[in-house]
Amino acid sequence: MEEQNQNEERIPHTLDAAQIAEILPHRYPFALVDRITDFEPGKWAKGIKCVTINEPFFQGHFPGYPVMPGVLLLEALAQTGAAAALSLPENRGKLALFGGVKSARFKRQVVPGDVVELTCELVEQKGPVGIGKGTARVDGQIAAKADLIFAITDAKE
Repeated sequence: MEEQNQNEERIPHTLDAAQIAEILPHRYPFALVDRITDFEPGKWAKGIKCVTINEPFFQGHFPGYPVMPGVLLLEALAQTGAAAALSLPENRGKLALFGGVKSARFKRQVVPGDVVELTCELVEQKGPVGIGKGTARVDGQIAAKADLIFAITDAKE
């Protein structure tokens, strides 16, 4: 991620839910990032997802034993990376679409009351296609991590 001089303090770049909605097209119930806590456009982003029992997916996953679906953790990581990619001026108004998921691993269940810390670093990009390395943590423990392949495209294509 970002290196900085030991003598200078960096002020985090943050985005609230309304600002995220200006960049990402996702809306309820698929807006899965509550806040971007810091980011560098085109490079990386950190965010949070506050998981509550009121999430619509808990109605069926699983009654009596609510666990956030792993695919939605991956989607939250992808949205975090998309916030970094789509915050570049040349990408405003575009979409970041999933192209694939590599090396996904789930290490810890995410349950109501958890605050998921999301990190996605955009490590490679060739033209519109790139790879983001994402990690989701709860209380410092890895819940999920994956390499996410994405494609930046115009919304009309």
